[in-house]
Amino acid sequence: MDKDEILKALSHPTRMDILNWLKNPEAHFKSQEHPLEMGVCASQFERCGLSQSTVSSHLGTLHRAGLVTTRRVGQWIFYKRNEETIADFLKQLSRDI
Repeated sequence: MDKDEILKALSHPTRMDILNWLKNPEAHFKSQEHPLEMGVCASQFERCGLSQSTVSSHLGTLHRAGLVTTRRVGQWIFYKRNEETIADFLKQLSRDI
């Protein structure tokens, strides 16, 4: 876990929004055709007012920081929150501050 990478990823409000949307995907991505247990398809974020390039950039940053996991199914990539990394980061942050 790279704390600095995570802090950088969390410093942008859109990435925080993405993490919050992924926390409760049923409320934000009801229309996804694939089961939400697979994760949320990257294309679904465009419905939230984000362009494809913006979505890719933000999801890439969150993935590099370890805050989301990916699953490829054919041509689609599905994203989920990495709850283990998020919990470890919060514990470490609590100890450090």
